[in-house]
Amino acid sequence: MSRLRFSKGSNHRKVTLMPDTLAASAPEQATVRAAELAAFLAARMCHDFISPASAIVSGLDLLEDPLAQDMRDDAMNLIGASARKLSDLLQFNRLAFGASATAETLDARELERLARGVFATMRADLDWRVEQGVNKPAARALLNLAQMAGAALPTGGTVRVGAIDQGGVLAITLEATGPKSRLRPEVLAGLRGEGPGEGLHGHWVQAYYVYLFVGDAGGRVSGEIGEGRVTFTAMIPSTS
Repeated sequence: MSRLRFSKGSNHRKVTLMPDTLAASAPEQATVRAAELAAFLAARMCHDFISPASAIVSGLDLLEDPLAQDMRDDAMNLIGASARKLSDLLQFNRLAFGASATAETLDARELERLARGVFATMRADLDWRVEQGVNKPAARALLNLAQMAGAALPTGGTVRVGAIDQGGVLAITLEATGPKSRLRPEVLAGLRGEGPGEGLHGHWVQAYYVYLFVGDAGGRVSGEIGEGRVTFTAMIPSTS
């Protein structure tokens, strides 16, 4: 089994947002302009939204087509399912990528609900074992890493999500177990704080974003690849 551990030691210093660059402290890490990072994140979210939104439009077109009235029930089912998927993604992304929450501590049951909404369209199953409330950085880490873990199981499997407070530090662990588990190279690069290289920015930017906000909170994130298993871990201070 090969083991990959990322973001160790002094690499976990706070990331500073400069006028022209958004860069981490270690020299080998990526230098990404703030505007570029925002564009990559926006493109990533739009990619998630376009499929259900287009399906809703297709369903409406069928309803308006006088030659397709026999498909009215199919059209309504398509619109309903796509609207629910779009709503789930919007609620998930609002917290995972945005700053919608005003409370300093987020309820674990609400985070589970958001994660299950996304997993409803994935082949992987979600085994959620987080019971205590968590702060904003930990909440974002749980949601983003859960989505990344689910994506690492394209043919199905189980993602187990757990978090334990260890003396003021929340230890987060996500295990994605399945017959064809995998991670794209650009995801691994993002977790290391590196640029995407020739890889797809949509997959890279989520991992890189996790790397940034976990580091900014004074924590660290890591990943391991094994046979039939992908594991993400994050250590985040649980107190301000």
